[in-house]
Amino acid sequence: MQLHLNTGGKTDTISISKFIEFMNERQRDPRLNEMLFPSYNEKRSKEIFGMYEPDKENIEKNQFSKKGFTEYLMSDENAPVLLDRLDIYQDMDQPLSHYYINSSHNTYLIGRQFGAKSSVEIYRQVLLAGCRCVELDCWDGKDKDEGEVIITHGKAMCTNVYFKDCIKAIADCAFVTSDYPLILSFENHCNRSNQYKMAKYCNDMFGDLLLKEPIKDFPLNKGQPVPPPSKLKRKILIKNKRLKPDIEKIELEAFLKGEFTIGDEESEDTTAESGEKKEEETDKPVAPNYSGSTVNVHPWLSSMVNYTHPTKFQGFDAAEATDEHFKMSSFAEPAALGYLKSQAIEFVNYNKRQFSRLYPKETPVDGVIAAQCNVEVIAGQFLSEKRVGTYVEVDMYGLPTDTIRKEFRTKAIPQNGLNPMYEEEAFRFRKVVLPELAVLRFAVYNDEGKLLGQRILPFNDLQAGYRHISLKTEGNFPMSLPMLFL
Repeated sequence: MQLHLNTGGKTDTISISKFIEFMNERQRDPRLNEMLFPSYNEKRSKEIFGMYEPDKENIEKNQFSKKGFTEYLMSDENAPVLLDRLDIYQDMDQPLSHYYINSSHNTYLIGRQFGAKSSVEIYRQVLLAGCRCVELDCWDGKDKDEGEVIITHGKAMCTNVYFKDCIKAIADCAFVTSDYPLILSFENHCNRSNQYKMAKYCNDMFGDLLLKEPIKDFPLNKGQPVPPPSKLKRKILIKNKRLKPDIEKIELEAFLKGEFTIGDEESEDTTAESGEKKEEETDKPVAPNYSGSTVNVHPWLSSMVNYTHPTKFQGFDAAEATDEHFKMSSFAEPAALGYLKSQAIEFVNYNKRQFSRLYPKETPVDGVIAAQCNVEVIAGQFLSEKRVGTYVEVDMYGLPTDTIRKEFRTKAIPQNGLNPMYEEEAFRFRKVVLPELAVLRFAVYNDEGKLLGQRILPFNDLQAGYRHISLKTEGNFPMSLPMLFL
């Protein structure tokens, strides 16, 4: 093992003095506070030897064998990210609108946005991967699906799945990974009959998990902040068009008394407060099978909308004057970037008060060559059981100015998926503008460009030095053996 030789010299073991030197000069982050994170000393090193050195004689002689040194390098003690940072340590008592929310756009689609396959299972996968906002495009079923609500990208010739199946999948996995609130973003194109079914499915399948009315201490009043995540644990919030308050009150009372009738459908929605429309879809042809227009909102579904009430964006001044924190607007990515350049302060203040939903543009994110961070990919282990060539890409995601894709990759090592040695020069990133939001993605591909495994780690919590990182699948599920040595 080359690292063992570099650390201990030509001997078969590493002395405690050499180990202390290695830990303080190669593994320890020099930015750490000496008082809070003291340098390694003989006492701490002996503790490590006692935990990982299998030979008692070596422990007594204060030295590390190759096996013990390897065991330590692959242990949780030497994890790439501080283990306590994998737990939530941030302040979760601020208004929900103050936080970035891990969101999914067109969640139901697998693959491209046009002519793609819709999936129920993908809802389970994204929730298990940590997503806290999923999207459901709801349409009236046609032909064999008549009388059911379907989920599809209605103007893009995609397949469809049943709304009720997606709701069941969401109920199964909503709080497996996280107890913090889950937002369901409904793009609702259904008639009132089907909206009643939507409300009933949500009510029956979510039960007490569904937030059906505002929390007592956080009413939907002008100037009242929305609740913090800590007050919304294990609650599902619905984002959907809502009736005007006076109309909703009358119609909901009639519905609860059994006196509400749906009546004729209207071609335009004159009683709902929304005005929100997906800008990226406005230029696409409408599929004849899904030509139903937006109609009045069913009062039961309307009453389930609380802190995520969509409304058309009328400008920052209008939003400030209205001062309704529970209302939110959607922005296309180019529009949001435009506001950041032209009205940055106003946009920040808007987001302090209420939610913004940003949906991505269809073209990839522009890359920026960056960083005061060096990443060296040394080797891979158990990357594939086949004799295939492999290479590694290192990407950074964060602010647009911090995002770097397809810029850094190792050379391809032919016919070795077991233990390829890359030993590339370090990939050098420039200074990261906002490291708190940046993540590094390590992705291993075979020589045909197929993804073999990946790992995404928070940039700000990475530890310096030599580290092993275990890999995960494309769906972010753990893999048993594959790992990279950095």
